[in-house]
Parts: sequence; C-alpha cells; structure tokens
Amino acid sequence: MTPLIFLIFAGIAVFCGISLVAQTHPIASALSLIGVMGSLAVLYLQLGGEFIAAAQMIVYAGAIMVLFIFVIMLLNAGAEATSRTIPLFTRYMGMLLLAAFLGLISFIIRSMLPKTEGVEFGAFQGGTALAIGRKLFTEYLLPFEVTSVLILIAILGAIVLARREI
Repeated sequence: MTPLIFLIFAGIAVFCGISLVAQTHPIASALSLIGVMGSLAVLYLQLGGEFIAAAQMIVYAGAIMVLFIFVIMLLNAGAEATSRTIPLFTRYMGMLLLAAFLGLISFIIRSMLPKTEGVEFGAFQGGTALAIGRKLFTEYLLPFEVTSVLILIAILGAIVLARREI
C-alpha cells in the first residue's frame, strides 16, 4: 500500500509544481505551492519523519504561505499579461528538446551514482523531535546560530526599510 500512496502523492506534488509554474495568476500559483508542500508532508510521514512533516505543514504551508498571500494581496498583483504568442512549432520542439535533455541528464546521473539499496518506508527513525533537537543543538549548533543572526539582521533591515520618515 505504501508504494501506491507514494506514487499518488508524488504525482500530486509534480502536478502542483507544474501548475505552480504554468499559472498566470499569483494567487493560483500560491495555492499550487500549498499543494506541493502538503504532498511533501505526506511523503515525509511515509519516510518516518513525523516531526518534519508537522513542521512542513505548520511552518511552510501555514505561516509562510499566509505571508506570501498577504504580500500578493498587498501588492494587488493581477494576472500575468502575455506579451506575444509562441508559434506552435517552437512550442512542440521545445517540449521535445526538454524531454531529450531530461533523459540525458537522468542517464548521466544514474550511470555516475553508485548502486544502492532501495528505500524502506518507515525504516528511518531520525525524524522525531528528540533526534532533530539533539542534532540541531549539538552537531549543527554553529550553523543554527549563524542562521538566527542572519534572520535577525534581515528583520532589522526590513524594519529600517519600512520605517517612514516623518
């Protein structure tokens, strides 16, 4: 059953990712991004990362996407205007060349990577809050602190840029 669930949600993620790029209206693109994040959370659940899946839904699909939608609404961004029509031959030739390029890249990557065992769903046990907390505050403490300082600098920069002169 788990490979079937994987295929369903991987397909949803790919479909929503293509829809994200193909949409002309920014709100529809943001909703497609929420679909990608939700399906990735289900894939994290299948791999045994319950905490990562919950963080994916709460932080990214919840808070960050609400922020994106507020910014889109604040900017009053409308649908993207098309500049000109693309000839039919160019469109089909581009799709054919893209498929050939992706096939070549996947062949090169598969031939260069060593053979490994397949993924066993649910075998990973490092996705709990305890395991992530231990890694974050022992092995990855310096990158965590540097990231927090960079976020603080970005917040201060946003406050300075948003402040109006009286």
